[in-house]
Amino acid sequence: MVSSGSTRREVLRRGLALGAVAIGGPTVLGACGVDSGGSKKEGVGQAAVTYKAAKKSKNIKVGFANEAPWAFLDEEGELTGYAPTVARAVLKKLGIEEVEGVVTDFDGLIDGVRAKNYAMVAAGMFINPDRCEGSDFAMPDYKVGSAFMVPEGNPKNVTRFEDIAKQKVKIATLGGAVENGYAEKAGVPKNLIEPMAKQDDILRAVQNEDVYAAAILDVTAAWLVKENPDAKLEVTESFNFTEGKPDVGTFNFRKGDTEFINDFNRELKALHESGEWVKLVEPYGLTEANDTKGELTAEEYCEA
Repeated sequence: MVSSGSTRREVLRRGLALGAVAIGGPTVLGACGVDSGGSKKEGVGQAAVTYKAAKKSKNIKVGFANEAPWAFLDEEGELTGYAPTVARAVLKKLGIEEVEGVVTDFDGLIDGVRAKNYAMVAAGMFINPDRCEGSDFAMPDYKVGSAFMVPEGNPKNVTRFEDIAKQKVKIATLGGAVENGYAEKAGVPKNLIEPMAKQDDILRAVQNEDVYAAAILDVTAAWLVKENPDAKLEVTESFNFTEGKPDVGTFNFRKGDTEFINDFNRELKALHESGEWVKLVEPYGLTEANDTKGELTAEEYCEA
């Protein structure tokens, strides 16, 4: 819980600072703080890295990248955000009561689930063919667009990736995020793209004019600007890079973890159909406009 004396901006900054410890490798954070993540045999009460063991122990490890509002740490080191909140609601229906978060750089999340550092990824990751080669995805859980976080007034008038190449200005991106590929496909030279490991690095880079703009999800950009009013930044109008097909994100799992995915999808779809999903995600800046209504499939996004 957030104490009455702390603003959401302070919580975000504390969470991001805690997340920075993961650069050298995954760090496990549970209800009581940092766990050593040792190699004890999975059993009752212990956080599990497989679905079978999690159903027995009632406790599961999930990977996340400390990116607000998608999945981040609150002031007490507790895992919160859109993805953990939805995941907890689904997992509870599956008899799993406790969730422990493993902080990992975004571009290492899929490798982490394959290595069994955790049982699943709760980071709101976009589904695309490249990622489908190394990971299986749940049904699309939300739809969203991209946007640019720019200086107030947007003096360079950057609203699309093509504007970056035209203006010859640098942009920051999250390492491993889809915006890197979108920028390259739009003809932005690689020397104008600065992938960064952490969200707070991206914010500082734009604020300090190390780069002109940041290309990130529109929900992320809106959250950062709202929580950091002194940064004097604004968000451009959102857009979808792929015409006629919204970008979607969801939870992902190890290849072939069919029982887990099927059970997870069943309860996730029920959340959407009941209207409960919107209530769960509203505190994190998502609305009914982001709701997929449970009508899309991962397969259609995994096709090249």
